[in-house]
Amino acid sequence: MKSFADLTEREVLAVAISSEEEDSRIYMTFAEDLAQRYPDSAKLFEQMAEEERGHRHRLLELYEQRFGPHLPPIRREDVRGFLKRRPIWLTKNLPLDTIRKEVETMELAAERFYTRASEQAQDVSVRRLLGDLAEEEKSHEKHAIKLTGEILNPDVLAEEDRTQRRMFVLQYVQPGLAGLMDGSVSTLAPLFAAAFATHQNWQTFLVGLAASIGAGISMGFAEALSDDGSLTGRGSPWLRGITCGLMTTLGGVGHTLPYLVPDSWPNAFWIATAMASIVVFFELWAIAFIRARYMDTPFLRAAFQIVLGGIIVLAVGILIGGA
Repeated sequence: MKSFADLTEREVLAVAISSEEEDSRIYMTFAEDLAQRYPDSAKLFEQMAEEERGHRHRLLELYEQRFGPHLPPIRREDVRGFLKRRPIWLTKNLPLDTIRKEVETMELAAERFYTRASEQAQDVSVRRLLGDLAEEEKSHEKHAIKLTGEILNPDVLAEEDRTQRRMFVLQYVQPGLAGLMDGSVSTLAPLFAAAFATHQNWQTFLVGLAASIGAGISMGFAEALSDDGSLTGRGSPWLRGITCGLMTTLGGVGHTLPYLVPDSWPNAFWIATAMASIVVFFELWAIAFIRARYMDTPFLRAAFQIVLGGIIVLAVGILIGGA
């Protein structure tokens, strides 16, 4: 790996050419990824890709004039000090904000490269072109803002915001809510059945913990394997699976923790059961609120469905445990 100061003008131009080539491909990849979800933003990235191709063409013309048709095999990865690119553009269904932040980083790195390269260049024509490209990269963000104003009018931005909200719901809220519902409701019956069958807090805690972790693992794998996200746009299956699994476990552990009350306390069982019942109450209302907030379900209907269902499961567990 070479240091930047050791690069010849030929190598500097070769690095610049390969960088513009790669950046153009990255912008086109962004555009293709956004075409279905954000078609107007996709047009913006197509125009930015075209600008990068223009930079590459100007660099190639100057290189051929100065050094001929053959490029040395050097890229920015071969130069010490370059900002290493995270290959996030290889991931589909990236959030729009993530893409825009990555573009800002790319443009800043390009501007700094051209500024340093122009200061180091000895040939007047090379110095002029590199300086011009530094200014263009510096103004690229302003140009993007101008293009955004032309392409992304308020109606389009509002529609993209709605799309972004739907994607957030599909990728994070929906699997998390499914896990929280399953963990909070499905573990009620085994937990309270064990509690009323044994009247022992520690044994009840172990049953609740096992049920919560088991349900979390099961729900996590079920969510991850149910949909790879390629057609639905729901994002990484393993990210959804982890979200779903963790929320399932959390939902079950919430009303299991009160049974850590030591059995040696007076009325320990009833203290733990009362605390667990209070936790269940808040869990069910929280689920109803999330469903109303993100899933466009009327709050009263969500509350009726979740709270009533939870009470029935809770009653079944108590009846079985007390039998």
